[in-house]
Amino acid sequence: MKKIYFLAIMAVTVLLASCGHGGQGELVGSYNRKFKNQRIPLGMVYIPPGHTPMGGSDEDITFSQSGPSRMTTISAFFMDQTEISNAEYRQFTKWVRDSIAIVMMGNPQQFMMTPKGAAANAVGGEKYIDWRKVGNGSAIWSGKGKGANAANASQLDNMYYSGLDALPGRKEIDVRKLEYSYGILNLDKAALGHKDPNSKRQDYIDRYTIAVYPDTMVWKTDYSYSQNDPMVRGYFNHPSYDDYPVVGVSWEQTEAFSHWRTQLYQGVASARKMPLNARMDYDLPSETQFEYAARGGNTKTKYPWGGPYIRNTKGCLQANFKPGRGDYSSDGGIYTVGVRSYFPNDYGLYNMSGNVAEWTKTAYNKSASPLLHDLNPNFTYVAGKNDSKYLKRKVVKGGSWKDTGYFLQNAVSTYEYQDQQRSYIGFRCVSAYPGTDLRN
Repeated sequence: MKKIYFLAIMAVTVLLASCGHGGQGELVGSYNRKFKNQRIPLGMVYIPPGHTPMGGSDEDITFSQSGPSRMTTISAFFMDQTEISNAEYRQFTKWVRDSIAIVMMGNPQQFMMTPKGAAANAVGGEKYIDWRKVGNGSAIWSGKGKGANAANASQLDNMYYSGLDALPGRKEIDVRKLEYSYGILNLDKAALGHKDPNSKRQDYIDRYTIAVYPDTMVWKTDYSYSQNDPMVRGYFNHPSYDDYPVVGVSWEQTEAFSHWRTQLYQGVASARKMPLNARMDYDLPSETQFEYAARGGNTKTKYPWGGPYIRNTKGCLQANFKPGRGDYSSDGGIYTVGVRSYFPNDYGLYNMSGNVAEWTKTAYNKSASPLLHDLNPNFTYVAGKNDSKYLKRKVVKGGSWKDTGYFLQNAVSTYEYQDQQRSYIGFRCVSAYPGTDLRN
């Protein structure tokens, strides 16, 4: 009887070995779930890999010597076709507002979801907010929908201006309370200390709590004796400016936005049961990525549109900037203009010069240039609150609506401090392409 069992087991083993994917004990690999790797994310364009001379292509009139020409190779990535608009950034602020409100309301069950199976056991069966049910918070703030009643609404009173801070007859959200908390693994720190046997993963996790609402007062504080009150009141929230670039956001706020955007995408990916390797990570572009994308695949071009001149053959200005002394209107815009204004460059990117200057991931340090690698070069440093202001400088690219033509050049960089907000600085995001080239 035992002999029969032994022969049966051997037969099954041989059958599995011959029919399965293991071959005859050969190495065949353990592959992750396949997915289509040729989808371009919504609102982004594909920037192919390549090499090109980067750096100055014209006279260095400021004698900064910060952009020497050098051959550089760049990996493929996706980039937002336009600057982040007021409407897009407002989605972020409303998400933060709603998340705070749900917590204050005692986590009403209609907005919650519970992880199932092994995932629930791994996290102790905790419940999480189902943001697909939250939407833009209209059910919470209008008092409509399941579970939204007067008792719950009264719990949100602390989110409004009160006492002498409130204007008579008006109930307004105290935007100072709209804070986003998150943590990221600092790979620069991890690279330096991960082999230390006494180190812990928590040593490399940076945690932040960032007030996310734009500083609308920049339209007053950036200028002396200038009548910009209508811009203070209306620029971020008036529907006429929905598709204009968001301004008044610091580098720290753009980092928070990028983290939130990543989490937002991953939340939907999880709901759709997409594999982990199919999810997008969003970030600010490096200085090199921005310049490479701005050139549109052309070599040593002065401006994103390819030519050496600020006007086209019809004499029309090709970007939103300050073309003359006291002249802000000849280019078609007095302040900012819509994010899809003017012609895109050869990669399909709008306003890589002019309209608003843009934050990059790169820390500003003129002495770092000779140390940079010729493959995806970047110099990063995230300054703490107590660091010197010189360590808080971040590279800003592209020039803005209030800048002269010199700052619109592809190779020109300036800087701003990471905790400062300006009426002429916005941003856009990038995401690394997970492969060599989408076209192959």
